[in-house]
Amino acid sequence: MKSSNLQKILSNTNQYPPSEDTFFLADNIENEKGFSALDIGTGSGFLADLLSKNFSIVVGTDLSFSVLVNQSYKIQNSICCNGADALDYKFDLIVCNMPYLATDEIIDITTDGGIDGLEIPIRIIQSAKLCLSDHGKFLFITSTLSNYKKLIEFVELQGMSADIISRKKLFFEELLLICAQN
Repeated sequence: MKSSNLQKILSNTNQYPPSEDTFFLADNIENEKGFSALDIGTGSGFLADLLSKNFSIVVGTDLSFSVLVNQSYKIQNSICCNGADALDYKFDLIVCNMPYLATDEIIDITTDGGIDGLEIPIRIIQSAKLCLSDHGKFLFITSTLSNYKKLIEFVELQGMSADIISRKKLFFEELLLICAQN
């Protein structure tokens, strides 16, 4: 990633507002329960706020400090970091509405996943795996517009199982909810 793009990202105050993919993930996690949950790329805080109803500890991470300061849904534990890289804790549930769009260049970190929509998701998966408890679940969104089959293969190469547990058909794509487990 070019340093000028990184500077734009870090100073970005634009949150990814809850959209169709966020609501799709929310519908699938609203009944999840446990002790600890992590929302990677929390943005507005919508998903972390939802998780705080059924989990004792909820942490939201985001790459942009400005986005965390200006969250629409404030949570108690917000951490500015890349993925889960700054965390040394095992979570029962990790969720991520990751940037999955296939792009030649990463300009908008809220949506651009890089080549085949894999570049950013792979980094997030590697980071999340280190924070997933032995019996935990990692739920993330991807799209049929990205190379989701290759993404599932990558998850399995990391020693986790990966299953598509829900689908949502939109006008130009199908959203996929993937469940990865150790």
